[in-house]
Amino acid sequence: MIDKPREKCGVFGIYTKDKEAAKDIFFGLTALQHRGQESAGMALCDTDGEKGNISFYKGMGLVSEVFKADRLKELKGNIGVGHVRYSTTGASKLENAQPVVFNYQKGTLATVHNGNIANAPALKEELLNDGTVFRSDTDTEVLALMVAKERAHSANVQEAVRKVSAKLKGSFAIIIMSPRKLVAMRDPLGIKPLCIGKRGEDVIIASESCALSAVDAEFVRDVLPGEIITVSKDGIASDTTLCGGRHAHCVFEYIYFARLDSVIDSKSVYDARFRAGEALAADHPVKADIVTGVPESGLAAAEGYSAGSGIPFGLVFHKNSYLGRTFIKPDKNSRKEAVHLKLNVIESAVKGKSIVIIDDSIVRGTTMANLIRLLKEKGAKEVHVRISSPPFLYPCYYGTDVPDNSQLIAGESGVEEIRKRIGADSLFYAKIEDFEKMVGDLPICKACFDGNYPTENF
Repeated sequence: MIDKPREKCGVFGIYTKDKEAAKDIFFGLTALQHRGQESAGMALCDTDGEKGNISFYKGMGLVSEVFKADRLKELKGNIGVGHVRYSTTGASKLENAQPVVFNYQKGTLATVHNGNIANAPALKEELLNDGTVFRSDTDTEVLALMVAKERAHSANVQEAVRKVSAKLKGSFAIIIMSPRKLVAMRDPLGIKPLCIGKRGEDVIIASESCALSAVDAEFVRDVLPGEIITVSKDGIASDTTLCGGRHAHCVFEYIYFARLDSVIDSKSVYDARFRAGEALAADHPVKADIVTGVPESGLAAAEGYSAGSGIPFGLVFHKNSYLGRTFIKPDKNSRKEAVHLKLNVIESAVKGKSIVIIDDSIVRGTTMANLIRLLKEKGAKEVHVRISSPPFLYPCYYGTDVPDNSQLIAGESGVEEIRKRIGADSLFYAKIEDFEKMVGDLPICKACFDGNYPTENF
């Protein structure tokens, strides 16, 4: 098992005049690769062509592995959606890859989704009672088939999306493509990110602003929590009928999930992580020779810790960037080998020195224990660990792979016991109160740390 929480998916949609939109979807999905590395897919349509003629392809692996040049040439259209997946609902297999594409009474739809529909089992049961046949075991297909069902009794796709969204519990950032338009929806709590960009007259919708930059689009704004965006030949339309309630943005986007160069809900991810490091330095100082971060997620917080403490920042790990997909090895020895392949210690940077190492989280403790062992094998005198999030104590119901308490090291051990188990000379976590220093007054979901879920427990 990988000793990190993982995000479920990344979504991307584009409406352009260019009939070769597949290349833009490829670049957008590549920019979102950090959000999911198990499968990738895209669906496209020519709005001037035969209605309902959607071409699509999906496969297991990274975007660059699934979509070779020849494959991209086969996917034609000026409107499209794309998806990268890490599974939290539904097994990691091709049948569960997205987009979900199907024909129904009034046409064809392609759906991509990031999040977790917590009441999907009950909704699926209703559909099964109506004779609906499922091809996968994902909550995304439940959502897509509900939209198709409602479409039969609605004036347009966006009305059907609004009716379905009002029935959903959990988190979702959705983009649905019909042969003539894109319809996007963000959950009313705003847990999952979704933003809008423009490139001339082209409109792009994506999980993160970094995907807009990848296609030379200008960030316009975040989709409002509860807002439905429709993009068609007439431009962009907004439906805020479901807006206006309580918001609870996922704080872990700023701690770990989002890419460093993204801006989410007007907050810079880099700035948030830097400020988290500064807060750690103020709360938990230590005498040391160098501050470093675990690549890549701990580096910005390490810079913040250095600025706040006055201890020089330095790189002590070399990361191998050419391994391809992250692989999961089941036994302890194989996990040690994986750490050796991914990260190598720069001996001259650590020998005889006291090191402060910053990371965003400790889930099971295996990765940090291996890193500390490597540092000390290369001559580090002391290794002090600082974590830029509080201890994980509760599972997540909103599309993040935070395991149940039996697999959370903090759920069964106190800080001192964890310190001993990972071999650190000292260990301290961020305080929940410091989230305000990270993201200001942004209303956040921090249930995996304090157990206060923004909706009822499921």
